[in-house]
Amino acid sequence: MPIADAIKKAQESGSWIRKMFEEGAALKKQYGADKVFDFSIGNPDIEPPPAFHTTLVELATEDAPGSHGYMPNPGFTEVREAMARKASQDHHVQIDGSHVVMCVGAAGGLNVVLKAILNPGDEVVVSKPYFVEYGSYISNHGGRMVLVPARADFDLDVNAIAAVLTEKTAAVLINSPHNPTGRIYPASTIHALAEALRLHGKKTGRYPYLIADEPYREIVYENLEVAPVLSAYEESIVVTSFSKTLSLPGERIGYIALGPNLANKQEMAGALAYATRVLGFVNAPALMQRIVAQLTTAQVDVSVYARRRDAFKQVLDAAGIPYIEPEGAFYLFCQVPARRHGPAVAADSATPIDVQFVNHLKDHLILAVPGTGFGASGYFRLAYCVDESIIRNSAGAFKKAMERW
Repeated sequence: MPIADAIKKAQESGSWIRKMFEEGAALKKQYGADKVFDFSIGNPDIEPPPAFHTTLVELATEDAPGSHGYMPNPGFTEVREAMARKASQDHHVQIDGSHVVMCVGAAGGLNVVLKAILNPGDEVVVSKPYFVEYGSYISNHGGRMVLVPARADFDLDVNAIAAVLTEKTAAVLINSPHNPTGRIYPASTIHALAEALRLHGKKTGRYPYLIADEPYREIVYENLEVAPVLSAYEESIVVTSFSKTLSLPGERIGYIALGPNLANKQEMAGALAYATRVLGFVNAPALMQRIVAQLTTAQVDVSVYARRRDAFKQVLDAAGIPYIEPEGAFYLFCQVPARRHGPAVAADSATPIDVQFVNHLKDHLILAVPGTGFGASGYFRLAYCVDESIIRNSAGAFKKAMERW
């Protein structure tokens, strides 16, 4: 029997991130890991902070009855209270554990939220470039993604978002700090978006949810602050995880926090708990819940990422490759440079220029992700969650690649 048509189509188009990651693995096997410069995937390589290991050992060996059993679908009560305190501080609000549902990473949390709010044909507005899996998450639950280009500086284009809002708009989904650009949306943008959503709600009677995907919230530079969302707009929902801030992507642990002024927050909390159950998550991992409840103020050393960012900027500057200055996360979003040296790569209208350039970099054993994979042809993404020596050692390869481009 064949697989579902939608899954077959999705597999064929694939994720550029995973594709380049897999090609990198093959190149490392062929040439040796030290000869390949793989900047394809945002897999944090910094080890979790020491407090994580201490807490893990302590909780794993205490052998308290019921430690590894079922709990209510939203999570342990004491853990939800701890997350509520964290979200209250981050977003300048006052919420309690009833506003929080523990989730299986931010990806799981987004699917839970979308399951809870979408009716067939509902629309979710997303600014591009964007994390490509958003489209799948939305279609998983019968929704339709509506893409809106960002501004030239990759801030949200609030006017463009307002122009596509309809009575079918269920939500606007934002991501700050942003993957792939590293942009942090300023408070003025968040407030302008909130006002646009209020105006739309007054006109149509349907106030779209503002969903903030925030797994990079603590990965910021130059003491910048990520603008709070829960205090900016009444119908707001935050989804986050500890994958990046504690370097725990494989442990799949995060939480959903509801704004204190959400019109139907008790009903919504119940819907999120139900969605957690029927999507097959049942509950977030018990041991990880209890660990992160004790680590709400811990995080990896962000200065390591800052040093890597600065080292990569030097490499790109020397090669003559323009890029967007990252304010957060651990990605450089670079513009495909104009062809200047050596034999020109044949123009191919069927292949976007960023895909051509990424393939050219691959010939020099550099792995990047084309902007096409994020809805932004003409750019490419470099992930710098790799050892600084790899970044610095890539300088010669980038220089040679540019000499032949």
